[in-house]
Amino acid sequence: MPSHPTAPSHQARRLRQAVLAIVGIALFLGFIALGTWQVQRRAWKLTLIERVEQRVHAAPVGLPPHTQWPEVNAASHEYLPVSVQGQWLPEKTVLTQALTELGSGFWVMTPLQLADGAQVLVNRGFVPQEQRTQWLATPLPASAPTTATVQGLLRMSEPGGGFLRSNAPSEQRWYSRDTAAIGRALQLPQVAPFFIDAGLPPQPGSPAPLVAESTWPRAGMTVVRFSNSHLVYALTWYGLALMVAGAGWYVARYERRLRDAGSAHPHARHHP
Repeated sequence: MPSHPTAPSHQARRLRQAVLAIVGIALFLGFIALGTWQVQRRAWKLTLIERVEQRVHAAPVGLPPHTQWPEVNAASHEYLPVSVQGQWLPEKTVLTQALTELGSGFWVMTPLQLADGAQVLVNRGFVPQEQRTQWLATPLPASAPTTATVQGLLRMSEPGGGFLRSNAPSEQRWYSRDTAAIGRALQLPQVAPFFIDAGLPPQPGSPAPLVAESTWPRAGMTVVRFSNSHLVYALTWYGLALMVAGAGWYVARYERRLRDAGSAHPHARHHP
């Protein structure tokens, strides 16, 4: 007896085609949305880079008052040149892990006591690995408190840790410049939610100041750099969207050929 494709098998094929079409459309629209989002992120990042480049070479301004510290954020204050006066608290110096163009070592972080009773941590500069014991033992000469003026770039806190490791205050091991955690460990009652990188970058076109190789800590080593791979990500997402569209076109053409073949030979599947 001749056998014919049953209605259920035809319906199953139509259902499969509908599911593939829905999945394909969802993937295509999703990849397009992700690509467009990366384009928007790239525009935002370029604007941020331009704004920071202008900010970092501006004249230093006073530190935001203590009452405005909760409003300080990366968008409006990161890399802002500031000038502040206070008294060093040398006995509360900590060293945080650093990896610089001079190799691995530490940032020397010392609190500066402000006139209003608050404190701000100052990254006084980089010291090499072999100086860790020396700086933890005698961070600054013991002398009568004197007023110090610090100029540098305002930086936001780095909470949690770094280098895939968490800060260990009890062991005096710091892997990030987490101002809140350092303030708690040093018992600073009103520590700022940011720190200052001592030293200002040279103006565009000006030569970098000469620094003696024996000068430690080495200030002015702030790296102003932003990763900007959004264009690559956008092209990747758009490329995936094109691949989905191409696959959909191939499947649709294949299904159309099957239908055309079935219409041209309606008895091809009949068997005596």
